[in-house]
Amino acid sequence: MPIENNVNSAILSGAFGLQNASNGITQAATNIVQQTTAPRDRLTLLSDAAIQQVDVARNSLPTGGDSLTDSLVSLQINLTNAQASANVIDRVDETLGRFIDEIV
Repeated sequence: MPIENNVNSAILSGAFGLQNASNGITQAATNIVQQTTAPRDRLTLLSDAAIQQVDVARNSLPTGGDSLTDSLVSLQINLTNAQASANVIDRVDETLGRFIDEIV
């Protein structure tokens, strides 16, 4: 039983890390797209601001902490985390395969 628990724990850890990295990659990519696409035309922006209030329009703009550099760094970190998590899953697969080969 302890081996099964360790294998399950390693697989879950790798899968959880891969999911978190995937979420981070998606968020960083979304930030990059938002920061590099052309802003909406002024008339639309002004009409939205008049309808929804100026504060709502201000809150929809990127803040100082959401720089393109921050998003690119986040993207790289999450790509590295995804690779590390995939490596965990690969190592568990190899170890489990060797274990099965030794039993058979």
